Amino acid sequence: MLTTTKLKENGVDTAEALARFMNNEALYLRLFEKAIKETNLDKLEDAIKENNLDDAFEISHSMKGVFGNLSITNLYKISSNLTELLRAKKDIDYNEYLKELSNELNKYLELIN
Repeated sequence: MLTTTKLKENGVDTAEALARFMNNEALYLRLFEKAIKETNLDKLEDAIKENNLDDAFEISHSMKGVFGNLSITNLYKISSNLTELLRAKKDIDYNEYLKELSNELNKYLELIN
């Protein structure tokens, strides 16, 4: 069962998040679970593979906002770095960022399941 204690142990700033959600822990946990399960990581990967950096930027920027609002600090940092690179349309290999994002997401998926 997912708890704020487990999330805090895994890098989530639960105090900040709960303050944002008016201490409604049930709502926060429900939205956290939905956000982790529906990240659009596959669409981000596809956009990058197709070199569609505009779409990749939009997806990454959206993910960054969700992770920030939920105070998932480590995912926010990764997606923030990725968003800025995509905003600048850097001609780099994005696979390391995608791998890091995927690994962190999987960590949270394991907590949910």
